[in-house]
Amino acid sequence: MFLQRIAFGASALVFSLPALAQSDPEFARCLSQLRGPALQAGVRAETFDRHTRDLVPDMSVIERLNFQPEFRLPIWDYLAGLVDQERVDEGRAQLQRHAQVLQKVQERYGVDPATVVAVWGVESNFGQSFGRYPLVQALGTLSCHGRRQGFFRGEFYATLRILQAGHIAPERLTGSWAGAFGHTQFMPSTFERLAEDFDGDGKADLMDSVPDALASTAHFLQKAGWQAGQSWGFEVRLPQGMGIAGEGRRTRRPMSEWSARGLRLVDGSPLPASGNAGLLAPAGPDGPAFLVLRNFDALFSYNAAESYGLAIAHLSDRLRGGGPFVTPWPTDDPGLSRAERRELQGLLILRGHDIGPVDGMLGERSRAAIRIEQERLGQEVDGRGGQKILRALRGG
Repeated sequence: MFLQRIAFGASALVFSLPALAQSDPEFARCLSQLRGPALQAGVRAETFDRHTRDLVPDMSVIERLNFQPEFRLPIWDYLAGLVDQERVDEGRAQLQRHAQVLQKVQERYGVDPATVVAVWGVESNFGQSFGRYPLVQALGTLSCHGRRQGFFRGEFYATLRILQAGHIAPERLTGSWAGAFGHTQFMPSTFERLAEDFDGDGKADLMDSVPDALASTAHFLQKAGWQAGQSWGFEVRLPQGMGIAGEGRRTRRPMSEWSARGLRLVDGSPLPASGNAGLLAPAGPDGPAFLVLRNFDALFSYNAAESYGLAIAHLSDRLRGGGPFVTPWPTDDPGLSRAERRELQGLLILRGHDIGPVDGMLGERSRAAIRIEQERLGQEVDGRGGQKILRALRGG
């Protein structure tokens, strides 16, 4: 299905899309309508034509856009999978492997190596999980179908400009269904604003250059307000019966006020004498609690979820030699590490369940199998993979 240009008058160009028009006339019309705005946005005609000539929509991205999962991970499950010993060990190895680059990155942007590597680990598992969706196809589809088309069109044009500038080869430009790509999962518009050519080869390449990716991540955090030499925050101990209604990341109070209300560091020592902090208690007053500083907001801006920011913060602490949170999560069924999730999947397969590959990702097929086993074992049937079901299946 070739996209043919036909001259029409002195200046206008229109498209003949016979095959595509028959298979998806709406998409064909949309592409032809996007060409003019793309050119106005700095995409050259030859770039737009070349990269959309054989383009067909991938409607699976619309399914992902519209999918509202009923299954929500508790915070202890989310963090157990993102900050496990496997990722800590690999992160420490990466800190040593890229020590010289990370030192130079810190000198230029003021962001410490552990924080940069923590983002890398959470975003792509240190370059092992980039995403499988060709960005031009995914963002082209999202620009013409579904919700938020205006947003995705901006990212579509940015993707075409990235290809036009020669930063990344077209066949390498794959990522998430929504357009994030590379070692540290930048959106195309973020790439254009903040990506760095740190290895000096004339290209900012987040797919195949680790130095570029690490520097770009530090540049992002610097622009988000990262304050060099300061912590993201710390775990604290709440006084018995303290109310936390109305408290949060944005409700900052002086350390002196928190001290007067009875808060201490989790080891019982006094709080720092100065600074303002917000109180974060993601599982309520009975779970781990944290005073978070300005740098936590920079982490939050990378992916606007407090659980995500806490994962980055905690992993960075672990990479510096810190341990797990001191206060346990308020559950009698803690979460599973990725190794334990793979073990659980293997046990489900041994019991005859068809769950797909053993990948540590407890998707719907795994959860369906877990529900069957929970019912058989007399457990609460919720499809959640926790320590209880793992221990029960270990015992047969």
